[in-house]
Amino acid sequence: MADGYSQLPNKLVSAANGVNYAYRDTGEGSDDLPLVLLQHFRGNLDNWDPALIDALGSARRAVTFDNAGVGGSSGSTSDTIGQMARDAIAFLAAMQISQADLLGFSIGSFVAQQIALIRPSIVRRLVLASS
Repeated sequence: MADGYSQLPNKLVSAANGVNYAYRDTGEGSDDLPLVLLQHFRGNLDNWDPALIDALGSARRAVTFDNAGVGGSSGSTSDTIGQMARDAIAFLAAMQISQADLLGFSIGSFVAQQIALIRPSIVRRLVLASS
């Protein structure tokens, strides 16, 4: 990763669900299986600890994104974990990520588990953390 996480630009990707997702990617173009991080309730790209993302991104591709209706992403905030998972799946499809390791923090842990239930082929490993 050339720049630290806090220096990476926010980018947008348009998903089939009509949402434009804001994201940061530490290793675009990398062939490594990405680590996709799922944020806590109302968290956005700037709520991740740059030291954590820098450490993770030094060894592999790490992707963070704002949930629908949060931060730089368009759309409406989801009112269920299931909808948050479907939105995350739409983001992954828009990024052409067919398989990833998921790191869920707080409510993101619930979303990661729901993704594994809805679309198990996407998930290689789950890492779940709470505050």
